[in-house]
Amino acid sequence: MYFRHASDIWRDFPELSAGIVHVDGIHRNVSFDVHIAAFETVAKARLAASSEGEFPEIQAWRRAFSRMGLKPTQYRSASEALLRRFRKDGSLPRIHPLIDLCNAVSLAFAIPIAVFDLSRVAGHLEVRYASGSETYTTFSGETEYPEQHEVIFADEDGRAHARRWTNRQSGYSAVGDETTAVLVVAEALHAGAATDVGRLVHELAGAVAAVWAVTPRCAVLDRTAPRFDT
Repeated sequence: MYFRHASDIWRDFPELSAGIVHVDGIHRNVSFDVHIAAFETVAKARLAASSEGEFPEIQAWRRAFSRMGLKPTQYRSASEALLRRFRKDGSLPRIHPLIDLCNAVSLAFAIPIAVFDLSRVAGHLEVRYASGSETYTTFSGETEYPEQHEVIFADEDGRAHARRWTNRQSGYSAVGDETTAVLVVAEALHAGAATDVGRLVHELAGAVAAVWAVTPRCAVLDRTAPRFDT
């Protein structure tokens, strides 16, 4: 199995940097509150200084959504949506230890993070423009069809595992109680993205190793090194 961004994504978004964390050995029975608290403290400090809409990481994704023909305030990147909820509620709901950890890291770095259960991905996983024939499963089990030229995460069977790039993941490959192997993808477009994504990957992998006693495999991708093989 491999992960990559299609060449025309790199052509249209050359500023992109993508961080990858591949982990096997995930389960629910762990203690992770201290790690969550540390990342949330960083997010609280940033939000105390300015709103998420002023963060360069969020502004870069808003510009990207505009370039894709989407209204940035109607379709928000996953990190912006999390930050808005965190700012209003002061916390995020607990879902699964790994998802909760990745959400906290996303808050701290203001960078969207996607997490895929690899047992639900057919063959390779590629970020590419949709042809319009792909299928997408919502969390409620409904089937949708991404629009032509929409940026999606697609597998070998033509299943879309995320729509509108970093806007909405599929319920089909969401992490659950039976999940053991995952691929974590963090993507950024702002100035200095490569440095920040590298730090994010390092800190997330360190937390995962500490919580689950596993050794994650990591990489930072760019247009000169666009592929990660599991």
